Amino acid sequence: MSEITGNEKLGMGALFRNQVIRTILMSMLFLQIGIWVRNYSILLFVIEKTDSDPIAVSLISVAEFAPIFLFSIIGGTFADRWRPKKTMIWCDILSAVSVFIVMLTLFFGSWKVVFFATLVSSILSQFSQPSGMKLFKLHVPAELVQMGMSMYQTLFAFFLILGPVLGTFVYQHFGILAAIAIMGVAFICSAAVLLMLPADPALTEEKQKTTLVDEMKAGFRYVWKRKALTLLGGCFAVSGLAIGLTQPLGVFLITERLGLPKENLQWLMAAFGVGMILGGGITVAIARKIQPQVLLAIGMAASAVGFIGMGISTALWLTLAAQFFSGLFMPCIQIGINTMILQNTEESFIGRVNGLLNPIFMGATVLTMSIAGWLKTHLSIVYIYETSAILLIIGIIVLLPLLKKNPGSIGLKEGL
Repeated sequence: MSEITGNEKLGMGALFRNQVIRTILMSMLFLQIGIWVRNYSILLFVIEKTDSDPIAVSLISVAEFAPIFLFSIIGGTFADRWRPKKTMIWCDILSAVSVFIVMLTLFFGSWKVVFFATLVSSILSQFSQPSGMKLFKLHVPAELVQMGMSMYQTLFAFFLILGPVLGTFVYQHFGILAAIAIMGVAFICSAAVLLMLPADPALTEEKQKTTLVDEMKAGFRYVWKRKALTLLGGCFAVSGLAIGLTQPLGVFLITERLGLPKENLQWLMAAFGVGMILGGGITVAIARKIQPQVLLAIGMAASAVGFIGMGISTALWLTLAAQFFSGLFMPCIQIGINTMILQNTEESFIGRVNGLLNPIFMGATVLTMSIAGWLKTHLSIVYIYETSAILLIIGIIVLLPLLKKNPGSIGLKEGL
């Protein structure tokens, strides 16, 4: 890991001089282009082919999110076994190959093969994403980790706004085949950029001799015996429950609380995305001064305030302001979580910790998403949004034991 001294270690110049951060951000740029072109071109293509069949449309989400449950811990375990640079490059190459196979099949076979592109790239991301986290742990100085994560989340937020526009434009003007070709080229460009990463460290003989099942069990024990990670898992679960309650119901804020046409939902999404971009920039500036667990608590508290505002509001400007406020602090949540994982996890367990914690959040989110519609038929949307705010406050309470500790004093000093 490179050494940085003096004021340089805290500056933006040092951040962008770090080769790993620059390379991962550039790789993410290409990946986001490919992912958003994929998401929207395939969505519009399926809608067109099926005459808006809701089952076919829902299968796109199944292909995108099911691998998180099925492959997250497996992918995280393999990410710990394999060399991270090599893993990320091969994942991008295989994603590109799968995309070009889909394009060839469209010439001669069924259009339904487009689901395969989403499924394969989603599965491969379960191997690639934890490998990227390992690279941060291996090559990025501790002083720059939180700032690097801030830049990562800012770029992600930027594509929340630009991505749907880009994907829709490509499909409407060039068609599905051109969209698939762009996906493949984007994945190849990402793989090419990753070649600039430092060489992977050699694997130890001990790691090579352990079995996959043994390593998965060790991952469970590792999380269970570290207070910081178990509390973070509890925070994940409660936060997922809160997000899942409100995720499907935004349109009812527009139609019921505000009495406006459903098309105005786009302004809620835009307000959230703009808030995330600005919040990401602000977080980059302040991240080095605030402990990640405090950053996470601030983000959750702000989201709770935003949910309360959206629930009680009957004016469009107030609803947009509350949504913007939530988006402004969302990077605090994402950056705080990722930094806490990195600071409280040994490099050899990064993949498995990610593989265990991410499904907790997704599972909780899907659980409450599945009952949100039923709750809406029995309760006012105001009560549902206020319940989400209460759940986020409970998540902050779960984090309280960590708020009085220094990041370096938790997690790593505890034994297996």
